[in-house]
Amino acid sequence: MATLREIELRLKSVRNIQKITSTMKMIASAGLAKAQRSMNAAKVYGEANNEVFNQASDIKPEGKNLFLVISSDKGLCGGIHSSVTKATRKALTGHPESPLPGTTIDPETPIMVVGDKAKAQLSRSVADNLRLSFNQIGRDVPTFTDAASVADLIIQSGVEYDSVILVYNRFATAISYEPTALVINGEKALAESENFRAYEMEDDFTKDLAQFALANAIYSALVEGHASEISARRNAMDNASKNASDMITALQMQYNRGRQAAITNELVDIITGASAL
Repeated sequence: MATLREIELRLKSVRNIQKITSTMKMIASAGLAKAQRSMNAAKVYGEANNEVFNQASDIKPEGKNLFLVISSDKGLCGGIHSSVTKATRKALTGHPESPLPGTTIDPETPIMVVGDKAKAQLSRSVADNLRLSFNQIGRDVPTFTDAASVADLIIQSGVEYDSVILVYNRFATAISYEPTALVINGEKALAESENFRAYEMEDDFTKDLAQFALANAIYSALVEGHASEISARRNAMDNASKNASDMITALQMQYNRGRQAAITNELVDIITGASAL
């Protein structure tokens, strides 16, 4: 059984942890509002992409694919990173709960990762598929410049692909998120689209359109994933603070009972000694 001194030290430690988690919750709450504003602004880019690819609805995610997993370098945010890595593994193995139902993906499809956390998890299961990783993105609200840099490095990497499959956490509410896969078609797929061929165009626009659409999609996924991460961190810190409060209550009760027992034993010794005299 723990001594009163040990219980007192543990109480002090848990109280300090509660102060830290409460502070981190307040910081995350303040950052969530900023992240949501940026996410709403970035949705314009995503809507523009949707409008473009709605005109190419006959394109299927076939041929050579490339996975781009959107995560971050930070922890203490629940299962936000493991959700996208699990979704990626399910897509590669053809799991019934795959984010791309009805689509056959080559198990050896190359993977690129944004964020060290998801990279570390995927390195343990599909290390042979990893081709490139990006870090230091998401420390603050992601910008279009960050997304354009990622898209440029993907294009220059030399990895051949017909379409990029973005796997990221879609922001649902302030307390929930959902791993989502989004297919971004490449230059070849756009050029072969019958819907795009219906338009008469003097110049070949598909290369520039494919590159710009990829940057747009990455930007939209980055800011939505960032908002999901901040929301998950706030919820995780809130749960940690509540758990710390429960531990403090239990330890305080244990300390009070131990202290009361020690006082009772001392009184019994005093009364016994007085009776003997």
